[in-house]
Amino acid sequence: MLALLAILLAGASCGTATQSVSNDTVGAFEVPLAGAKDRAALLAVLRSAAQAEGAHIDAATDNDLRDIGAAMPQAKMSVHAAVWRGSDDKENWAVIMDQADHLGLIWIMFARGVDETRARRFRVRVMRAIKARWPNTLSLPIIDGKTIPLHRDLVKTPTGYRLDPSAASKYDRKPAG
Repeated sequence: MLALLAILLAGASCGTATQSVSNDTVGAFEVPLAGAKDRAALLAVLRSAAQAEGAHIDAATDNDLRDIGAAMPQAKMSVHAAVWRGSDDKENWAVIMDQADHLGLIWIMFARGVDETRARRFRVRVMRAIKARWPNTLSLPIIDGKTIPLHRDLVKTPTGYRLDPSAASKYDRKPAG
């Protein structure tokens, strides 16, 4: 009986860890890329902006992306990268990727960051460069600071996307605008 009580108490003390607000998504955009040259240019823009703020970018190689797509077609991507602050990769500032259902439409999602000022400067710097190079970049909706809806659940507008009202219940919120 004592062992059962100890197990129950141990289980009760375990729970879902709350996510740090530094990981909240504070901006998300879709960047339309025409091919490998555009992808290389986007990674160069990200690398330059990251370095200017003391961060770096890690990106999957073409071989990595090809192997992932061959092993799991639903996971096919043309780019998968992240921007990190610190050599230990403890602070993520951005995730950059497309997916099988929107290949070539690259999503960049920005985290608040622990050092919010530097993360914001990076975000502003990189988005200024991205919008100058790819003016058809569109904003993506963010639900509760965490979730970007699935591509199929989005409705395109002239300035960005909004959540399709028919999909709102999946995300447990009312559609915006």
